[in-house]
Amino acid sequence: MRAMNQAPNEILDLYWLAYLLTGNRGTSFQAAVEAAELREGASPLFAEWVLRWSRKIAIAKSIGAIREELRTSARRTEIAAIHDDVRLPRDWNLSSDTNKIQLEQALLTIDVFPRCALVPSTFEGLPLEDVATLLNEDRELVKTARAIGLEQLTRRLLASPLARESPLPALSGLQHV
Repeated sequence: MRAMNQAPNEILDLYWLAYLLTGNRGTSFQAAVEAAELREGASPLFAEWVLRWSRKIAIAKSIGAIREELRTSARRTEIAAIHDDVRLPRDWNLSSDTNKIQLEQALLTIDVFPRCALVPSTFEGLPLEDVATLLNEDRELVKTARAIGLEQLTRRLLASPLARESPLPALSGLQHV
């Protein structure tokens, strides 16, 4: 548990990233701590690289912890993709008024496979090929899942009762939000 000596915000960011993927607090905590421990003793020269790497490790550990759930969800996504024409919205971006609570609530209502395709690719900036490798699925299925997740996220954020209230503190933690 040496990782607890790191800046609390860095560990909380890893935890939140893992939680958005798994939807499970215990699994997320474990993934965040393991990813943070990899940063112990890293040279300050490589701090930025190590930070990015620890985020990728948190993603990989989170995905690994829910592998069976992901397989089941991927099969549901394949079926949905056959019946629906899914397109990625052009020039999609997250409103600056969106807060962490809104984003978390909206993401956690999305089925796990589309969510795990969406978060690393859209918010963390991982290439789709890397996400497909992490998810152990075909690139085209991951691309479809990301589009489904993004479409569902957009609908849920627009329908959020919090969207009509005053914004909470700005988001932090996800790289491309």
